[in-house]
Amino acid sequence: MSRVDGAPAELVRDALDDGDPFPGTGGFAGRIDGRLVRDVLGRRPVFSEPGDPNTWSFDPTDLADPRPVPAGAVRGSNGDELQWSLPDPDPASHDDAQAAVTDVVGAALDDVVPSNLAVAFSGGVDSALVATGVPDAPLFVAGFDGAHDVSAAREAARLMGRDLRVVELTHGDLERAIPEVAGATGRTNPMDVAIALPLHLVAERARNAGFDRLAVGQGADELFGGYAKVVEPASDRRVEADTVRGARRETVLSLPDQLERDVLAIRAAGVEPVAPLLHDHVVEAALRLPAELIATGDERKVALRRAASGLVPDPVREADKKAVQYGTYVSRELDRLARRAGFKRRMENHVGRYVESLLE
Repeated sequence: MSRVDGAPAELVRDALDDGDPFPGTGGFAGRIDGRLVRDVLGRRPVFSEPGDPNTWSFDPTDLADPRPVPAGAVRGSNGDELQWSLPDPDPASHDDAQAAVTDVVGAALDDVVPSNLAVAFSGGVDSALVATGVPDAPLFVAGFDGAHDVSAAREAARLMGRDLRVVELTHGDLERAIPEVAGATGRTNPMDVAIALPLHLVAERARNAGFDRLAVGQGADELFGGYAKVVEPASDRRVEADTVRGARRETVLSLPDQLERDVLAIRAAGVEPVAPLLHDHVVEAALRLPAELIATGDERKVALRRAASGLVPDPVREADKKAVQYGTYVSRELDRLARRAGFKRRMENHVGRYVESLLE
């Protein structure tokens, strides 16, 4: 019996037969014809017990020793076999590449089904674009008092004429949610926890408000060049590549690990994530961008910002955004909580040890 999350089984069978990594979905995972499959970007996770693909689940907490199926792989009785690899196409011409991104982003936003949907909103161009696809959906932002994301989201929502609901975080929220997030994702390192917590808490608030789907802007930074390390990679030790396109490819290849964490953190709140900027057609167009439409010394996510012209107010379209763990102050407050609990900065991995203490 086949059970696939994210796409019809027949479409996945066709992709298996012809090796197409982008068959026109937003990602898929599951069991088909006796094998486990996961799409090339790992947009939907699936797990099994070691050496036993017949004991599997979309939720790792269902298993004693969950092992994720690698992105692009098929897992059968003989182990894992890579079925799809991330393409590395030559760049298209400047005008053609921009036109393609503008077209596919618009189409992806038009295809978002609005029923029972809220939007995770930080006030940046990614979440603002997603919000334009569902003009009647409420926007939710999380953060501690004075946090950058809250201020940016308030101003962006005002400019867009949208309803914004602020999830005002407290230390109690973090202490309560850390075991939930760590249990759902299987991760306790401070970076993963700090990223997952605001996503989980926003999803939780959306669920309590009656929504069972949460639209997110995940993937935009990786696909379109949102990281500083992509701008001058030859002199940046954080990447191995020495070209903008090469560094961008490295960030795209990091998506499966990140998306597994984010999807599980959101689902643990009883909400299903919706990521329109990760649709196959958007990914394909992004991979064909020339360097000057990815990042320059003056601008990052160049093509995406241009695609947002006329859809998103210019101050929002042009604004820089902090990473979620910093823009919400979650990383800062985790450090504060750890020190208050006796885990001082002079101790190795003091925040990680604090997280572990809450699980005990």
